[in-house]
Amino acid sequence: MNRLALFDCDGTLVDSQANICLAMEVCFDAAGLPAPSRERTRSVVGLSLVEAMRVMLPDADGGTHVKIAEGYKRAFHGLRGKGLVDEPLYEGIAELIDALDADGWLLGVATGKSDRGLDLCLGHHGLRHRFVTLQTADRHPSKPHPSMIEQAMADAGAAPETTVMIGDTSYDMAMARAAGATAAGVAWGYHGADALLAAGAHFVADRPADLLVRMKAMA
Repeated sequence: MNRLALFDCDGTLVDSQANICLAMEVCFDAAGLPAPSRERTRSVVGLSLVEAMRVMLPDADGGTHVKIAEGYKRAFHGLRGKGLVDEPLYEGIAELIDALDADGWLLGVATGKSDRGLDLCLGHHGLRHRFVTLQTADRHPSKPHPSMIEQAMADAGAAPETTVMIGDTSYDMAMARAAGATAAGVAWGYHGADALLAAGAHFVADRPADLLVRMKAMA
């Protein structure tokens, strides 16, 4: 079986929290709602938009969740149109991708982003061609449902025991566990190490270089 390294995007490959928080503030304001704290917004990064709104607004009805989610998309597209979207790669990520590729790992992405958002992000960094499988919220239930990982493994010819889900949120760790894959937490994203471990992370790496060491040991 092939070995598959499956990355989350926001908070793992790229630091997009400023964009996400600003778009959330804009869409809540447009709906006449108090803006959530940035800590609150960071806590739902990784969920699909409707599920994120369900968590953010537990007392609202389903129609409102859908409406606010659509408002978020408009707000984000508006920011992008103004040139205000910045999604820099975390330091060491490009080198990590190179090293895993050279070590024989197939690479993929499993993200709460849309197909369009992921395509734009990877295209901007010239990384689209590095991944053999791209799974997004457009085609799957929200994390932590294991559907994204299951499809990624099928695409890559990998098995749960040869797959590592690399992510920064508790949703990534729970998704990995549900799929039977190794749950590799990263400490440079939006959920703390304690939350990652509580959600089932097999380990938490402080830096991309540390993650590479752990994954080389799994060969």
